[in-house]
Amino acid sequence: MGWRYKAGLGMIGAFVFIWVTSAEVTQKIFMEYRQPFALTYLWISLMVVYLPISILRDFIYKLLDRKWIKDIYGNNNLSTSLAELNFPFGGDETQDDSEAALKGYLMTDMSLSETEAGLPLLINDKESEFHNLEETRELSLKEIVTCSLYLAPIWFITEYFSNSALAYTSVASTTVLTSTSGFFTLFFGALIGQDSVSASKIAAVLISMAGVLMTTLGTTWAPDEMLSITETRKHSITGDVFGLLSAASYGLFTVLLKRSAGSEGDKVDVQKFFAYIGLFTLFGLWWLAWPLSTLGIEPQFKLPGSVSITELILLNGFVGSVLSDYLWALSVVWTTPLVATLGMSLTIPLAMVADMVIHGRHYSAIYIIGCIQVFAGFIIANVSDRFSCKRR
Repeated sequence: MGWRYKAGLGMIGAFVFIWVTSAEVTQKIFMEYRQPFALTYLWISLMVVYLPISILRDFIYKLLDRKWIKDIYGNNNLSTSLAELNFPFGGDETQDDSEAALKGYLMTDMSLSETEAGLPLLINDKESEFHNLEETRELSLKEIVTCSLYLAPIWFITEYFSNSALAYTSVASTTVLTSTSGFFTLFFGALIGQDSVSASKIAAVLISMAGVLMTTLGTTWAPDEMLSITETRKHSITGDVFGLLSAASYGLFTVLLKRSAGSEGDKVDVQKFFAYIGLFTLFGLWWLAWPLSTLGIEPQFKLPGSVSITELILLNGFVGSVLSDYLWALSVVWTTPLVATLGMSLTIPLAMVADMVIHGRHYSAIYIIGCIQVFAGFIIANVSDRFSCKRR
């Protein structure tokens, strides 16, 4: 287990805490400013702040690299230093002589049949080496921009469905439904070729979906909402549908992100990746407000009614979206998609405790059993994934 994997696990824990806190704040915002699209558009667009940060970071890295080289070699270049150390590849002529001598030695030492027998192995080694180099090659700026361009709409849909679910149901219910993204991750991973399907994983999916059904049929209530009509709406089918749609798009985005980042997660610059997602959202998705409001899906757009709500929206955007989404993305590329989505299930007990403490909310027995089943399904899927990795 490398340092990236351990750091990814730590980022999952930080993300879980920030996400639940942000969800509670989002529900508070919806009490006075019920605009899921406007909040989603603003919060994703704020990620454009990573663009100047990444540019400044690259400039500092290049400056430090140049200073490091200058401190070591002074005014002499690298080839001069190697020549003074009598390395065989100090010049082109010496390198050509060395290669010719090595080739002659190998040809005289081996018979023709031995050379032909070893040829397929050498070709396979070269193909394997090329594959490894391609796997670890860092994406260019053009490739990052291209990936961000086609993943930006998926990420926007994911966040919009998640925020819409919070507008119609409780934080605990939203976390349960969103946590099923782990199984959508397995589905899309198998469909794209990033993962395999086994009997244990199918069993985990069935257990989890049964748990989701139980939380949908279960009830929650708070003492101060006993006679409120909006309580029924908060735990409506609409919120559950939004939560499941968010989980599906989460799973798809996770698999595509991991595919772009490579197996070790070092092919993509996550800061630049999310910076361009914010940029494309800012300039390319604003027009969706009109058709959504025309169809009655979204209320008519309006600005926040008070300065305090505006400040709360901006604060929640920077912490609950810009920071937490970055931590989540790093956890995906540094661990595995399944482990990262498994970590989202940790929001279930934390969200239930938060709702109990903040809202005095109560849960029926069928709801609690359903939550346990969802969590158990994630555990089974994770254990199955670990065993399959060991067999490979």
